[in-house]
Amino acid sequence: MALKNFKLFRGHSSENTMQDYSVEVDEGMVVLDAIHRIQADQAGDLAVRWNCKAGKCGSCSVEINGKPKLACMTRMNEYGAEETISVRPLKAFPVIKDLVPDVSWNYEQNKKIAPFKPDSSKKDDNGNYIMMQEDIDRVQEFRKCIECYLCQNVCHVLRDHEQKDKFIGPRFMIRLASLEMHPLDKTDRISDIKNDHGSGMCNITRCCTDVCPEHIQITDNGIIPLKERVVDRYYDPLLRLFYKLFGRKSPN
Repeated sequence: MALKNFKLFRGHSSENTMQDYSVEVDEGMVVLDAIHRIQADQAGDLAVRWNCKAGKCGSCSVEINGKPKLACMTRMNEYGAEETISVRPLKAFPVIKDLVPDVSWNYEQNKKIAPFKPDSSKKDDNGNYIMMQEDIDRVQEFRKCIECYLCQNVCHVLRDHEQKDKFIGPRFMIRLASLEMHPLDKTDRISDIKNDHGSGMCNITRCCTDVCPEHIQITDNGIIPLKERVVDRYYDPLLRLFYKLFGRKSPN
């Protein structure tokens, strides 16, 4: 066993401090294990959110030494013997208590997205929907999301500029992509993506892709294709010329 030093965020959004702890850690432990040991032996009122402890529920998202990570998937041996490990809640969201952020804003954004609506005209003679494997693979990548909200946390639009009223965030851009690219869905969301969900706010820094624990190519495979669809409809010069020549109103 080895003694490790921790600094844990204690308190809430308006009143908080970084509290020092020293804890014995065993070989193979992850940061969440150490936090649980501190909670059990030294700070019984420490609040920390967790569930599966297998990197699949996204509950234990925190910032460890300034980097957004899953506490259950971050091994203690990643840090030097004398290195102090600092753990904070996700900065982009208000804090309920200690390491537990209030991520309810994300659930409200999810409600704004038009749901999947299958196109019955794409059924075969037996009444079954047919999809190409390539289309299935494309959509399946987006469905790997565990809603850890690490991507939301590092998005500068949400984290630094606090433009939550203008941008839905990378997690929900990915959900929109999974619906827009689904070959059986017939709902048109392009106007919503531009006007309501703020696709233009993203400037393609790829920081969301860098922190995704499921290695989803959020920017390249999700956000950029959505931006291209918006551009095709609203900013294509040939299409705008067509509207002008034939007296049709351009889409808003």
